[in-house]
Amino acid sequence: MKKYKSIKIYFERKRLNKKIKKQKGSIFETIKTLIYAIIIAMLIRTVGYEPFNIPSGSMKPSLLVGDYLFVSKFSYGYSRYSIPLGLPIFKGRILSKYPERGDVAVFKLPSDNSTDYIKRVIGLPGDEIQIRNGVLFINNKEVIREKVKDFYEKDRFGNTIRVEQYRETLPNGIEYLTLDTNNESIADNTRVYKIKPGHIFMMGDNRDDSADSRFSQVGQVPLINFVGKAEILFFSFNNWKIKFNRILMTIR
Repeated sequence: MKKYKSIKIYFERKRLNKKIKKQKGSIFETIKTLIYAIIIAMLIRTVGYEPFNIPSGSMKPSLLVGDYLFVSKFSYGYSRYSIPLGLPIFKGRILSKYPERGDVAVFKLPSDNSTDYIKRVIGLPGDEIQIRNGVLFINNKEVIREKVKDFYEKDRFGNTIRVEQYRETLPNGIEYLTLDTNNESIADNTRVYKIKPGHIFMMGDNRDDSADSRFSQVGQVPLINFVGKAEILFFSFNNWKIKFNRILMTIR
């Protein structure tokens, strides 16, 4: 009887040890899979696409508060700002390429090199940019703009606000919509900005409510500060509502 019990205990222990080994192996496999997933996600985020969200109305009507979008990292090449945390692993840009006029791009604010901004590319190196009475001039030529249907939105109190809306066409044929409150502001009449080599002049589509290259806190943006090109909206959520009509919209 004792011999029988001993044999039974032996097999019980063996089964238990096998179960423990299996559990340890399962935990190890889970951890390994998680590590691989993190590495792949970081790789995609670094060299492929990175998600961003829109916190302000400076790019209305093209981009709205609560929009979530993907930015392609490879569009302009890679700099230290393409890497999470902006680690100085290398200098300059790899596979560097200038943005095209009209691109909507994310960049690091030159004054702190850490805050993300998103604006539209307006001026390239060597260009002269000026705003006269709210109208954009590039190299002393007026950019064509056509008044279209007004833009309507609600303020935080629920009141409906009407804002004049224009279709602007850049010299390379890129079209997009801009907003103009039609109120005189310091940004409606500016000096001539001569764009320096290796720098880009950026502006928001919401012309009277955008901190951009017209102001010293932003200024001309060095190419090295560019993170990537805004490509597609993958989600839009604001005031506890999902905006289904904006999901999977291409950005232009």
